[in-house]
Amino acid sequence: MGGGDVVKEKNEWWEWMKALLIAVGLAAIIRFFLFAPIVVDGLSMMPTLHNGDRMIVSKLGEPERFDIVVFHAPEQKDYIKRVIGLPGDKVEYKNDTLYINGKAYTEPYLKEYKDQLDGGVLTEDFSLKDITGEETVPDGEIFVMGDNRRFSKDSRHIGTVSTDEVIGDTKVIYWPVKDFGLVK
Repeated sequence: MGGGDVVKEKNEWWEWMKALLIAVGLAAIIRFFLFAPIVVDGLSMMPTLHNGDRMIVSKLGEPERFDIVVFHAPEQKDYIKRVIGLPGDKVEYKNDTLYINGKAYTEPYLKEYKDQLDGGVLTEDFSLKDITGEETVPDGEIFVMGDNRRFSKDSRHIGTVSTDEVIGDTKVIYWPVKDFGLVK
């Protein structure tokens, strides 16, 4: 075996190491800045999301109304909820209907639970002022709610959420396979 073979093996080994380091670095950058996996913990987003669903969180862009977002909650825990009110919005519920800035909105993601109601309402009446003392959602904040309205700890309990606490939005379930796809 000549000296050239040892040098060639060393170069090949170094090339593989560089490729591996670049791949690990790119994966870390992607996870830290662009996308991250999350596991849904709890029932507050039923029927849209189920306990144990695995999703991809996109860290790109600002939250928009009705996006599902992941954020750092006051209890040092990450919550997953739906954005209802944006900065400047006046949010209220009357007769199980959402009103934003006086305009009524249908919420198709609540249809399954509303259809199961045997009298009563899914979402109790409230106004943003009742909850936070503010007429509108403050700048740099969002108002969030879980889809499982009767069993969700959300802005009705913890107040508005700073957009600085938002990790990102999530639209893709990748596990379990039967639920794979985009959520609305």
